[in-house]
Amino acid sequence: MAADVQASDDPQGGAPCPEPGPAIFAYDGSELAAYAIEQAGLQLAPGREALVVCVWQPADVGFVPVEGRHLHAAAANEVEAAAEETAAAGAELAEKAGFRARGVTVEAAPTWKGLVEVAEQHRCGLIVIGSHQRSGLLGHLAGSVAAATVSHFESSVLVIHRPHQG
Repeated sequence: MAADVQASDDPQGGAPCPEPGPAIFAYDGSELAAYAIEQAGLQLAPGREALVVCVWQPADVGFVPVEGRHLHAAAANEVEAAAEETAAAGAELAEKAGFRARGVTVEAAPTWKGLVEVAEQHRCGLIVIGSHQRSGLLGHLAGSVAAATVSHFESSVLVIHRPHQG
């Protein structure tokens, strides 16, 4: 039995695209994460709202603290405060790249779970994440936050790869 398909005003025959909502930027303070924000600024429309998300874990910090600060993982309040500083630094980078950005932190493990959780809470249709492009057996065994995010998020993920240096 065939389903009835209703025509729409869209010239390509699909449903109108809903508002895209804010973009999520995965930011851990690394050069790769900063590069991903910069490249997204070249790929996405300027002025879009963005949430720069730093996922933290009390047992395994999971990000590079601003200004080389050393943290004791047992002091969760220190880790959370450093995550907030890291997210704020990422939001500044996103502002420079043309986005209306604010930093957000979330305690989660694994990291991809925190990214997806924030994206779903804020009805984000896009997560932007940098990828190290690990290859070989180590790359497959170590896993990848980018790959896990792609496989667990039901909307779009823009994976920014670091250019090959050589």
